[in-house]
Amino acid sequence: MGARCSRLSGCWWESQFKPTDLESSDLENGSKSNQETIPGFCEYTFEQLRVATSGFSVDNIVSEHGEKAPNVVYKGKLSNDRFIAVKRFHKAAWPDSRQFLEEAKTVGHLRNERLANLIGCCCEGDERLLVAEFMPNETLAKHLFHWEAQPMKWAMRLRVALYLAEALDYCSGKGRALYHDLNAYRVLFDQDGNPRLSCFGLMKNSRDGKSYSTNLAFTPPEYMRTGRVTAESVVYSFGTLLLDLLSGKHIPPSHALDLIRGKNFLMLMDSCLEGHFSNDDGTELVRLASRCLQYEARERPNPKSLVTALIALQKDTEVPSYELMGISQGTASAAESLTLTPFGEACTRMDLTAIHEILEKVGYKDDEGIANELSFQMWTNQMQETLNSKKHGDTAFRAKEFSTAIECYTVFIDGGTMVSPTVFARRCLSYLMNDMPQEALGDAMQAQVISPDWSTAFYLQAAALFSLGMDTDAQETLKDGTTLEAKKNSKS
Repeated sequence: MGARCSRLSGCWWESQFKPTDLESSDLENGSKSNQETIPGFCEYTFEQLRVATSGFSVDNIVSEHGEKAPNVVYKGKLSNDRFIAVKRFHKAAWPDSRQFLEEAKTVGHLRNERLANLIGCCCEGDERLLVAEFMPNETLAKHLFHWEAQPMKWAMRLRVALYLAEALDYCSGKGRALYHDLNAYRVLFDQDGNPRLSCFGLMKNSRDGKSYSTNLAFTPPEYMRTGRVTAESVVYSFGTLLLDLLSGKHIPPSHALDLIRGKNFLMLMDSCLEGHFSNDDGTELVRLASRCLQYEARERPNPKSLVTALIALQKDTEVPSYELMGISQGTASAAESLTLTPFGEACTRMDLTAIHEILEKVGYKDDEGIANELSFQMWTNQMQETLNSKKHGDTAFRAKEFSTAIECYTVFIDGGTMVSPTVFARRCLSYLMNDMPQEALGDAMQAQVISPDWSTAFYLQAAALFSLGMDTDAQETLKDGTTLEAKKNSKS
């Protein structure tokens, strides 16, 4: 594979726009590599962003709420190999194009390693789009509420809290103290596993002009009275995030405060953390959360004091975030250089739900041209029973009853018929869903034996290898699968 273009290699359209000049102080806290790789803010055309997102393909949607959300976020790739996140607003969100451009340019002037920085925008006709750095390792909500491999460690939760406080403190110092609807979906993880605050929430009038779209139980009390966001409102929302980190759940502040007042703070704590933190540390973080959640806005701490308090609580500071998170440093960026298909990307980030959707959608179509059980006549009752077990397995697989699917597919496979690779692929994923990566790897390899040029078999092997911690082998297998799929698509 040829050398990739530099991330700063000038794409032809970037040369036609004058980047916003950045003060050197705006890169404070940023590493030298950040200064070298984050471009200045520029305006893009709608066509450039359409091409970058493959026509705003549903396969490129990365926002938590999917294509029916009023403002959808897409993953995109520019011609200079830079991966981006593109937020496309509902047409009614920003009727004043001048206001949109002014807001975007102001937010785009910020540069900090605690932010997923805004690098551009598009304002053409009714279209309003924002362009930000792409963060490949999902949201805090995913890692905290919907984890699959491991719960988030105590040291990492403390680091998330500190980094977010530092992001808010930086923005406040730059005159952007207001952040709209701060929640666990606005916290993203970069390729090193470090948490970053999404720049999108810094835009005024975001979310169709509404500052809060979450359940009213989590809304700052003064917003309920006035409908206005203040700097103190942001600190209140930060308090709800501290509750998320403590509990591993999205607990309404009123309920949490009742527990705190009743000295029952241990009931708040995530059961997965038992034995992994000291009572003193837990008590201090609960105290900090309760200060942020004070009813009277003036009684809440400011971001700078939050940073000071959280620095004192940090643990395992010498351990990189990617180790604490259980992800491989650079895995996402290395895989991205392959220009992965949605299937390959799902395997890279171990998104088993997405893999299930892909396998279910494709069905047995990929078996065309391969001798398999579907072409057999049902000669005997015994054969009928065996085939019924496959049908029951398919039904269970569709219903996400993966233990049942394993049992049924095993009966079918043990029946001695010529088994299609799709059956092995489905049992492979079912094994992964049941945390049985070794068995999953065996099935993926068996699928490859039956169909040596089937990219799905390679993708699933990569997923199993990632689960086993064999990342180098997984990357090579992923590359093989990507190459095979590209060959197949070039012939069709």
